[in-house]
Amino acid sequence: MNANPEQRLSVSGYLAHIEKDRFVPGSYQLVVDGTPQSHVNLDDPSQLFFEYVQRMGHVIDLIGLPGEPLTALHLGGGAFTLPRYVEATRPGSRQQVIELESDLVELVRRELPLPQRAAIRVRHGDARTVVGKLPAGLRNNVDLIVVDIFSGARTPAHVTSREFYQLLLPFLSPRGIIVVNVADGPGLAFARSQVATLRSLFPQVSALAEAQILKGRRFGNVVLMASVVDPGVEWMPRLLAGGPHPAKILTGNELAAFAASAPIVTDATAIPSPPPGRNIFQV
Repeated sequence: MNANPEQRLSVSGYLAHIEKDRFVPGSYQLVVDGTPQSHVNLDDPSQLFFEYVQRMGHVIDLIGLPGEPLTALHLGGGAFTLPRYVEATRPGSRQQVIELESDLVELVRRELPLPQRAAIRVRHGDARTVVGKLPAGLRNNVDLIVVDIFSGARTPAHVTSREFYQLLLPFLSPRGIIVVNVADGPGLAFARSQVATLRSLFPQVSALAEAQILKGRRFGNVVLMASVVDPGVEWMPRLLAGGPHPAKILTGNELAAFAASAPIVTDATAIPSPPPGRNIFQV
């Protein structure tokens, strides 16, 4: 890899650069506009570094049988951390990645090459626009949809609404799960509205995060899971046992209480996720 590779992104204008992890051999971090967005271990892609990404990985582990290939759709590419994870833990999976910043894809592919055997197709463009143009053959066949879309440190408004999530629903296979990364701060107004929005469409919704984040005491990431079919209560202890700790899962009445009177987000009311303080994620 080149020394301190960086790229000015043509769509957002943000500066993206890749830096070597000084403490984990073979690992690198992608930083965009001062915010760490991805961490990749090229020597062992099954190792996930950020806590919320570990939680997303545990959800992926519980789809189908261990090692069984999946059909996956990733909205937001970053450094392809989760596509690499799926390929490492479920060889033969068919994956599609939608990424707005083509310059970012080129930077990552050049400096942090994807495994040659991986069946990962990249589609360039706005996630919502590209989803509307996906092949009909993907409908009812996608086992995993990951929504991890950020422009800098914030999720754009147009990929947070009920109308947006409605576009994803027809692609889910009978066992399919949508995993959404939500970043929010004290009070969790944004996260609560995202829960309310998903609950208006999907009969099964759960929230997973570090306990203090779910109590609204500090800024952090909440992982939301949504599906049509109940994944089963046996998921809960296994997800918690998988760490990192301390973690909590909200489902059923507890999740309903968490959402409380939070409004369902529509295209007319959608706003970006709140920005973190400069001392939270930025480096």
